[in-house]
Amino acid sequence: MIARLVTGYVAIFAAILAVLSVVAYVFVGMQYHSLLLPALSTPEGASVYARAMFKVLETILAFDVPLLIAVGIAAWLLARLSIRPLLEARERERAFVADAAHELRSPLAAIATIAQAARTKAPPETSEALNTIARTAFDASELIADLLTLARRPAPALLVREPVDLAAIVRDCASEFEVRALDAGLAFGSHAASAIVDGDARRLRELVRNLLENALRHARSNVACTSGVEAGVAFVRVRDDGSGVAPEIRAHLFERYASDSQGGSGLGLAIASWVARAHEGSLTLEESGPAGASFVARFPVVA
Repeated sequence: MIARLVTGYVAIFAAILAVLSVVAYVFVGMQYHSLLLPALSTPEGASVYARAMFKVLETILAFDVPLLIAVGIAAWLLARLSIRPLLEARERERAFVADAAHELRSPLAAIATIAQAARTKAPPETSEALNTIARTAFDASELIADLLTLARRPAPALLVREPVDLAAIVRDCASEFEVRALDAGLAFGSHAASAIVDGDARRLRELVRNLLENALRHARSNVACTSGVEAGVAFVRVRDDGSGVAPEIRAHLFERYASDSQGGSGLGLAIASWVARAHEGSLTLEESGPAGASFVARFPVVA
């Protein structure tokens, strides 16, 4: 963020300074030209004019370069001061979410356990209600776990890493979602080519599941999931033939609650992006349009 702000500040100043420098160079050139006009037709006069203009250029650059450096330093300091409140607010938000998640998970687990234990001796109507309570408590616990994940900065240290074949991850998730796709009237295709990465298998399955959940919600008729290696980089790609991603949310697509979840929690793509970045990879919207959307996660491949 600081780098983007500094680059923006310096680029604007450099553009203004370049215009002023060109104006100054042209103005001085015109003055010298009028002074040396009688002699410019001679080789000696032209040589004097060229040397004089070169000196002018040297003088302008000698002034511009230190000024750009000074502005760059000032822009860096200004950017740090500008975003410090934002960074502090983000840290407070992370701490609050983490604390709240830790405090809420225990009572939710207790509610689910008590409801499950009580339903075995309850009449059918009450048993169904207790089953709903338990299921809702588990769903809420999973949502809190997602929030707790997003409250942490993505880093390899948070993963249990070992050599993992993305093809196995895709096959596992495909077998799980193929039935769901058929129940929803969707065609499901997968092609799992081997791609070995240094990864956390549980987290990678979470990434693929979230991408497939998103695809199933938006697809019209088919969903496809593939894995492999492209240009020395391992990838997992999930496509759907839905209406694509709305242009107004593309810039914030991988933030919490940014996407049109259509019944989802609004955290799926944010979690998937977190997992990709924790693996020192990336998750991007590769294609989006009337013919559908394609998300691709890329990871460093194990040699």
